[in-house]
Amino acid sequence: QVQPVESGGGLVQPGGTLRLSCVAPESILSLYNIAWFRQAPGKDREGISCINNKGTSTNYADSVKGRFIISRDNARNTVDLQLNNLKPEDTGIYYCAADRFVSTVPGKCLESLQYGFWGQGTQVTVSS
Repeated sequence: QVQPVESGGGLVQPGGTLRLSCVAPESILSLYNIAWFRQAPGKDREGISCINNKGTSTNYADSVKGRFIISRDNARNTVDLQLNNLKPEDTGIYYCAADRFVSTVPGKCLESLQYGFWGQGTQVTVSS
C-alpha cells in the first residue's frame, strides 16, 4: 500500500505560479501511476493531470493544458505538479492519487475510480 502526501499549496495572485509535490514515505512511488485531482467548492472532483509509473506518458485536462506540467523523479520518490498562469477558477483542494494498475485507454488515467490510494489534499487559492 501507499499513502500519498501532498504539499506546496497556498494563496497566490492570478497569473502566479505554485509547485505542488506528492511524496510517499516508506513506499516505492516508482511502482505507481500518479494523478492529480482537484475539487472546487460545490463542484465534483476533477482529474487534471496524470503520469505513468515510468514517467513516459502524461495527460492533462483541457482546463489546464499548456499551463500545468506534471513530472516525476523516481530517485527522489516524488511527483510534482507545476502550476503556471494560475486563474481564480483553479482554486480548490488538490489531491494526489496513486495506483499500480491504471487503464492505458486515452483519458482513463484522469478518472478517479482508477485510483485506490489518495492523499489528504492541499489547498490552492488564486485570488487578488
